[in-house]
Amino acid sequence: MPPRSTHPVDKLDDDNYPAYTTGRAAEMLGTTPAFLRALGEHRLITPLRSEGGHRRYSRYQLRIAARARQLVDTGTHIEAACRITTLENQLQQAQRLNQQLRTHSTTP
Repeated sequence: MPPRSTHPVDKLDDDNYPAYTTGRAAEMLGTTPAFLRALGEHRLITPLRSEGGHRRYSRYQLRIAARARQLVDTGTHIEAACRITTLENQLQQAQRLNQQLRTHSTTP
């Protein structure tokens, strides 16, 4: 995870800033807090903890959770949905890296 800025306004643009409580995240996704906890149990997302120990989710984590929810809503078992989502993210990262390498190797 990239280092976080200490400037409060910068946190609004930080995709990895853990801004959402479990309740708010579940509400935004149209799911339950139990679903988010299940994603954590299956190691799809690992929320950060507040000083009080409460789970906090980032926008990036919510996008991942939303994709898993799409799969579950279409009948995919939660374990399989987590695995599929993980593999999709790994593929996207590999494709970005591949594109960067191609770009750098073709520039003089």
